Amino acid sequence: MNNKEFFVSAIVPVYNGEQFLAEAIQNILNQNYQPLEIIVVDDGSTDKTAEVAGRYKDSIHYVYQPNSGPSAARNRGLRMAKGDAIAFLDVDDLWSENNLKLQTDYLVDNPSVEIVQGLIQNLKISQLTPENAIFEKHYQPYNYINLGSALYRKSVFDKIGLFDESLSFAEDVDWFVRAWENRVSKVVLEQVTLFYRRHQDNMTVGKNLIELGFIKIYKKHLDRCRQKGQLANSSLPGMPKINEYLGAPPNTPKIF
Repeated sequence: MNNKEFFVSAIVPVYNGEQFLAEAIQNILNQNYQPLEIIVVDDGSTDKTAEVAGRYKDSIHYVYQPNSGPSAARNRGLRMAKGDAIAFLDVDDLWSENNLKLQTDYLVDNPSVEIVQGLIQNLKISQLTPENAIFEKHYQPYNYINLGSALYRKSVFDKIGLFDESLSFAEDVDWFVRAWENRVSKVVLEQVTLFYRRHQDNMTVGKNLIELGFIKIYKKHLDRCRQKGQLANSSLPGMPKINEYLGAPPNTPKIF
């Protein structure tokens, strides 16, 4: 299989993202990758998100649902997806240039790898005007399991399942913990693939670890390990330790 045959489904969940949606869609289109489908899941927006999406009606699949949270929005996109591989892009983030080609080439050349991931570059607002926000780099690139930094074989979701819709935050952490428990192979490339833009409207701003659900996620991990007769955080044959698998953002405590 060559990359021209590797069909990618790019899923963009959005809630009141009129300010960023056009740039996110254009960022995906500018990857100049085919075959590709772009699925925009509007999770109950009350702003002009639908109007912005309408400008791209010939390039995207747009679907609206009542506000149900990011896990439900991503799961809706996954159920619609027809691709061999799945990519996620939050509406306020951006991929690096040629990200899809870089990651699809790697999956094609390495059939045993199920997830290929890159580094994340944080961006913070340096100038804010009524028309737009200007971002600048913040911290060095780092390895963490932000969903948008990776490309996933669709078959992984058959193995691991979808995102936990009972979680309002950190559903990506929970999913990757389950991936580690199920020995899903993952490779991290030493190249930036995601620009993560921090701003006051980020869902996680100002939240502590309890509010973000990390305690709940760790409890779920412990319960699954007990059911399997495993020790939590122990090494699994052929797998890195769980903290190495997850990575960590700068200046944050390790959770597992």
